[in-house]
Amino acid sequence: MSQEKVTIFDTTLRDGEQSAGIGLTTQEKLEIARQLERLGVDVIEAGFAAASPGDLQAVQKIASEVRTPKIASLARCYIDDVDKAWEGVKGAARPRLHVFISSSDIQIMNQLRKNPEEVLDIAVASVERAKTYCEDVEFSPMDATRTEPEYLYKMLEAVINAGATTVNIADTVGYIIPSEFAERIEDIKRNVPNIDKAVLSVHCHNDLGLSVANSLAAVKAGVRQVEGCINGLGERAGNASLEEIIMAIETRNDFFDVSTNIDTTQIYRTSRLVSDITGFPVQPNKAIVGANAFRHASGIHQDGVLKDSSTFEIMDPKSIGWPSNSFVLGKLSGRAGLRARLEELGFHLEQKELNEVFESFKELADRKREVTDQDLETLLSNSRRTADIPTVYGLEHVQVSTGDHGVPTATVKIRNPEGEEITDAATGTGPVDAVYMAINRVIGIENKLTEFRVDSVTEGIDAIGDVTIRIELQGDTFVGRGSDTDIIVASAKAYMNALNRALAANPNAG
Repeated sequence: MSQEKVTIFDTTLRDGEQSAGIGLTTQEKLEIARQLERLGVDVIEAGFAAASPGDLQAVQKIASEVRTPKIASLARCYIDDVDKAWEGVKGAARPRLHVFISSSDIQIMNQLRKNPEEVLDIAVASVERAKTYCEDVEFSPMDATRTEPEYLYKMLEAVINAGATTVNIADTVGYIIPSEFAERIEDIKRNVPNIDKAVLSVHCHNDLGLSVANSLAAVKAGVRQVEGCINGLGERAGNASLEEIIMAIETRNDFFDVSTNIDTTQIYRTSRLVSDITGFPVQPNKAIVGANAFRHASGIHQDGVLKDSSTFEIMDPKSIGWPSNSFVLGKLSGRAGLRARLEELGFHLEQKELNEVFESFKELADRKREVTDQDLETLLSNSRRTADIPTVYGLEHVQVSTGDHGVPTATVKIRNPEGEEITDAATGTGPVDAVYMAINRVIGIENKLTEFRVDSVTEGIDAIGDVTIRIELQGDTFVGRGSDTDIIVASAKAYMNALNRALAANPNAG
């Protein structure tokens, strides 16, 4: 007897992007979507098409190029929103429209300022409108877990009669408790007479740290679609972490007795890609994909793992695609060896891309005796960071003088949009501050630095340093990333990356 399937709905590109400080380009969204396709997710919520022309463009791009999963766009229960969402996904091989409206008294009264019957009519009309475009229509009552049960049952019955094929119970503010949620799902199944005509879904937020637990309780209660984000990204404290839900179902199949279409060996790669593109690091002790997830410090644990890994590991790291780190490259390695290792890591490059990465690889190999898998991933990240960002200003050279008794001084050479090389210098409170002051003297864009973070890619004194910064310009936040064995150079690259992103979005800012 085959197991029932749980549909995995990924909303990293929509709800995940709503994390404060994340702003993705169309190309970055497309790259994440392609990796989600490799992972095997069933539905990709590509964005909120009505939010902006940029969001619409991104949804359209993903719909046209990512063909295996269903591609969805979110829409408020406004006719114009629904129309715009369809404009976004109509080119998809398998389009879905996802409409939502508040259903709890507190949101109906304070946000919508309508009466419940009006809201019900709007919900039905929006589903009917979506149904004229698309057979696959999902409806979400926002804040469903704080909604009066009888009203929720009535709304779900009405939208299913109107054509909704999936109904999604949203724990929008992360309020509910797992046992309570399971009971709520059972009540819905008992009290909505036509519930068997739609797939029952859940969308859980993590405000009380219970999003994954709530999602799994719902699956056990009979829900057959789960929504979430890679690495648990999302509004406020985030959404349910999809990799945790997937591996819980995989590891405790004896308990859940359901299956997914997920290729779990792509989990680690997907997590790293999302982290790299968004600039949101994965905490070391995070389940499944954290750096410490499979590290054992206790002597008792180490002894047990050496004798039999199953003594203290409930899953095989290889099953989620953790790299073995057994293969290293050096300055004598050629293109063939580099290509072979990149393909083992899940990177499949065109010849032009390979040539560009190879040049960077050789430069790095001259500075490091061995180039590790993490180093290679960083090289690919550097290439990707500038792939779809016009290089308005280019960093040609940076030189810093500093010390415990001197004034930190930085000299930079920058290529301007006209191709001219401009050299300038500045002092600062420290070497990084001096570099940023010197760059500002050349480019002259007023901005506010809101975050500066340095991470070591590998261990050792020759490790690549990875710098992430965030700047604010005209009310928008832009992320910049830069990597180098010299942390000052990495900082300069990160700042230039952020400024070029800002200029691409605001051409008149320079």
